[in-house]
Amino acid sequence: MPSLYQDWKARPAAHPGAARATHSSGKGYEQLKQECLRRGVLFEDSDFPACNSSLFYSENPPIPFVWKRPGDIVKDPKFILGGATRTDICQGDLGDCWLLAAIASLTLNEKTLARVVPLDQNFGPDYAGIFHFQFWQHNEWLDVVIDDRLPTFKGRLVFLHSAELNEFWSALLEKAYAKLNGSYESLKGGSTIEAMEDFTGGIGEMYDVKAAPDNFYEILEKALKRCSMVGCSIDTSSAAESEARTPFGLVKGHAYSVTGIEEVSYRGQQVQLIRIRNPWGQVEWNGPWSDNSAEWHSVSPSERRRLSQAARDDGEFWMKFEDFKVHFDKVEICNLTPDALGDSTAHKWEVTIHQGSWVRGATAGGCRNFLETFWTNPQIKLHLTEKDDGQDECTFIVALMQKDRRKLKKLGAEMLTIGYSIYESPGRDGHLGKDFFRYHPSKARSKTYINLREVSQRFKLPPGDYILIPTTFEPHQEADFCLRIFSEKKAITEDLDENIAIDLPEPLHPTPDPQETEEEKQFRALFEQISGEDMEVSAEELEYVLNAVLKKTKNIKFKNLSLISCRNIISLMDTSGNGKLEFSEFKVFWEKMKKWISIFLQFDFDKSGSMSSYELRGALKAAGYQLNNYLLQLIVLRYSDEQLQIEFDDFLNCLIRLENASRVFQALSTKNKEFINLNIGE
Repeated sequence: MPSLYQDWKARPAAHPGAARATHSSGKGYEQLKQECLRRGVLFEDSDFPACNSSLFYSENPPIPFVWKRPGDIVKDPKFILGGATRTDICQGDLGDCWLLAAIASLTLNEKTLARVVPLDQNFGPDYAGIFHFQFWQHNEWLDVVIDDRLPTFKGRLVFLHSAELNEFWSALLEKAYAKLNGSYESLKGGSTIEAMEDFTGGIGEMYDVKAAPDNFYEILEKALKRCSMVGCSIDTSSAAESEARTPFGLVKGHAYSVTGIEEVSYRGQQVQLIRIRNPWGQVEWNGPWSDNSAEWHSVSPSERRRLSQAARDDGEFWMKFEDFKVHFDKVEICNLTPDALGDSTAHKWEVTIHQGSWVRGATAGGCRNFLETFWTNPQIKLHLTEKDDGQDECTFIVALMQKDRRKLKKLGAEMLTIGYSIYESPGRDGHLGKDFFRYHPSKARSKTYINLREVSQRFKLPPGDYILIPTTFEPHQEADFCLRIFSEKKAITEDLDENIAIDLPEPLHPTPDPQETEEEKQFRALFEQISGEDMEVSAEELEYVLNAVLKKTKNIKFKNLSLISCRNIISLMDTSGNGKLEFSEFKVFWEKMKKWISIFLQFDFDKSGSMSSYELRGALKAAGYQLNNYLLQLIVLRYSDEQLQIEFDDFLNCLIRLENASRVFQALSTKNKEFINLNIGE
């Protein structure tokens, strides 16, 4: 069940200075550490214990792991030895090369690295067996504490490790990320961009190298100058090809980091080069411009020093950019948020963020293929007002992220297929209905619907107002999501569902006895028969009256109204407080009832006696209630059945409760106004 968001307003990007402590004790890193030092014990993390459940959720460990602290593995453990560099990342026996490639890119930006890996940690005199790391999750920075017990086999680390055997920052970082996601097994398989975003709060873009724009070299050059994190990979055509080596020393289905891009003078010409790193710390490109290739003999020593070129089997290598485009298939770029960029960085993105959820029966409408429910998805209005410098259009990136799916793997959750559409705004406020989408094509959309954690794409549109619709591909699929918009210039967003409005007709007054309609005269006769001389009916008697009348109505296929409904009707209409309904009160209610029956029939499209919960928004609006997504989701959960259908009895109860609530709200508003006027008068 996804979260129900009460406040969908746009939020600025979160700042890491306010990272939230996540330990179940409610205590932060420093407090936990000082407690351990005071008691003279080493920290043991009860939230992520040194046992098999922290390793795997679907299988038993293939070998007998032994959890050891760094001091039990080597004599002189260090947190960081000679600076944290990309050579500190060597893959172990876990299929998380995507994570390691992101960590390698992380080491290229000192400020970003120091935020994820606080550098004031060590194995010195104040060592207490506790370390902490910070990760971004859905517009919130989290501080994750761990103990330093690591899985080993025959005295050596099983998973991520440094080339220096007594350096442990990278292994501890991997453990903290495994804790964040529930287990080490949860880290198997993924996209480098996912970890890059969790390290930076940045926004990802994916490029198909074979279909990349003509200025792709400039895009990568600009990205690295902005301190963006960049990864790349080679596609596989089958599972058998995973991690298969090509004749040129490259590995298919493997995540690499892009660590540099430069032009070099070679035989009187400028040659474009790109530097790649294999997180294995070995296995390199063996083609032109590889470590020992003849091309380097024609490059001056000063140029080679500038490029830090050396013939070492460390997993890092240069290659010609044209060869890169031939041999690699995918590139992932993580654009950093403004707070992740140094003050000297020339370009900073503007960022706005929306949190939301797709709830089955209310806001999980699926893609445009499902027109009947598509319009019920959350809708965000985007105001583009400032053109790019020297341009006629506005550049922005839209990224839609489904939340916590990796963490929920152990419960059987898979990544949903997600995407979004962008429509030109018709210039009116409020949630757009089905007919708008029936007759208006989208202005832009995500390139594809895909089962990745995040779908993102860069757009250029003229200044104006647009409506953005985030969706799953299939309707009725539930998940929480985070929608982020990065723009070159400031963009304004607002949720079209945040306003609550009540527009009810003036209260009706009963018609005088001499002017009663034929229908009212029949009711009076039935009332006299049931109630007796006092002309008042109890809930049980009202149940009989209403069901007797509804059975005679030909165009209605309703089941009997319940006793609870009749009690609710009396609570709404009883002005005397005696728990019964007088005939004059009944006449007023019947006018309401006729209007509500008419609305229900209008939205009972198949005349089955029930309506789809997805039509509830429109039905309630016709009755005078404009609700936000949060309230709508609550009502659907309360009143719809397992088939997402709402029968008239439930619809009636819903309207009665809403009218009662609106009366309370209006009464409180009146009192508040009187209080304000009183204070102003004083």
